[in-house]
Amino acid sequence: MQKLKQFLREVKVELKKVVFPTREELLGSTQVVIISVLIMSVFLGVIDLVLSRIVQALLRY
Repeated sequence: MQKLKQFLREVKVELKKVVFPTREELLGSTQVVIISVLIMSVFLGVIDLVLSRIVQALLRY
């Protein structure tokens, strides 16, 4: 029981050290993630299209 109490005290102390982002920081980070995902999706889609056409061309021969 003592270990549990000590653990919870330490958790409380550590949570006081946490710095949560502001709303603006959170929105900015979210925009970066969404834009990055869109760019990677387009990139991977183009690569997939190119590679599938190459494979189709090779299989025709």
